[in-house]
Amino acid sequence: MASREQFSSRLGFVMAAAGSAVGLGNIWGFPTQTASNGGAAFVLVYFIMAFCLAYPALMAELIIGRHARANIVTALRGIAPNKPLRLAGTAVGLYGTLVASLILSFYGIVAGWMLAYLLESITAMFGWTGFSEWLLSFGLTRNLLFMGLFMLLTMGIIASGIAAGIERWSTRLMPLLLVIMVSLIVYVMTQKGALEGLKVYLLPDLEQIHPQLILDAMGQAFFSLSLGVGTMLVYGSYLSNEASLPRLGAAVTLVDAGIAFIAGLLIIPAIYVAKEHGANIFDASGELIAGPDLIFQVLPALFDSMGQVGLLVAFAFFTLMSIAALTSSISMLEVPVALATEETPASRRQATLVIGGLVFACSSLILLNFDTLFGFIITLTTVYSQPLLGLMLCVFAGWVWHRNSLLQAIQAGHPNIENTLFWKIWPHYVKYLCPVLILTTLVRSLTS
Repeated sequence: MASREQFSSRLGFVMAAAGSAVGLGNIWGFPTQTASNGGAAFVLVYFIMAFCLAYPALMAELIIGRHARANIVTALRGIAPNKPLRLAGTAVGLYGTLVASLILSFYGIVAGWMLAYLLESITAMFGWTGFSEWLLSFGLTRNLLFMGLFMLLTMGIIASGIAAGIERWSTRLMPLLLVIMVSLIVYVMTQKGALEGLKVYLLPDLEQIHPQLILDAMGQAFFSLSLGVGTMLVYGSYLSNEASLPRLGAAVTLVDAGIAFIAGLLIIPAIYVAKEHGANIFDASGELIAGPDLIFQVLPALFDSMGQVGLLVAFAFFTLMSIAALTSSISMLEVPVALATEETPASRRQATLVIGGLVFACSSLILLNFDTLFGFIITLTTVYSQPLLGLMLCVFAGWVWHRNSLLQAIQAGHPNIENTLFWKIWPHYVKYLCPVLILTTLVRSLTS
């Protein structure tokens, strides 16, 4: 049996894991949730929740993954002590793999829109009006073409392997993402209206801290780190035994939360700059416009109002969004590809081609039935399935896996872990408190 690939450096792992976590939802979801939930008050609660909920759940995935050195199905099956629990582990793993694939199927569509808008910022520079109008349309041909192009980019990276594919491109793209984001922040801060947005984002309204805000921050922290579908478990399986998992997990959580915060420094002031240029930034309920409407309506209106400079700003912004999409999509595709390469005779390239083709077919089906399937798939996967899978992974780490085996798995790379505050708190936390917090979030999403 060939030796299993690993990340060649700890920095490479942190960049890849942070890239998985930093996606489109981070850049448009976190800032607008912040602005709609008390500004700095939400940021404060979010950072607390990132380490009280997301970090312990992330550790569960990383520890199981590195111990098993396998895909999510084999990993969960391997730590189960009896046949019924092994069957349960197989079922959870297969469902996680399916959910990761379904998330990628709608994610590829949205990422394709980013690529189309990125290309439009170039065609607009050359005055190719007809081509620009086609790129901004919502036609089936455009959507299929750019979704397919994005899937080819994702498949190309995954087919190249861990060190030569995921790690190499993550260590290139993540610093580029930060450079573009900071450059855009510097530019936006010079515009009229930016200070108003900055005040909304940074000045706390402590009276707005209420149970719903706490639950919103909890949900954002959980989804922010791509938890529940096995991406972090699979990435953890490529770590060496010399790495300290608690430290690496903390680094990933800090980088992800930090980039989300920096994204807020860009998006919220940019929204208020758009307001100064005549754009409507509030929806019918009086909340700040978020999600696709923000990215494809409010901000493009801002770029258009800036003249020639706006074309360059639009190019930088949609490059940023495309990078964020790509670093997340490669982790999603790696989940089913890892399963296929380890459980079937298929090579990495063969598995990538077949699974990428299946995801493309699923995305095409969604596009052909967009009004019916697009929102349904998003709700099924991110609102319901991710918390449920995250709950099950915490149950496997806290209840199914024997405590001594769990300790031995963490001691690799951190021999004195038994004497640390982490070991005194985390096993009980992931066993009792994490499931309660995740269940609370899940119940809220079911009843809201």
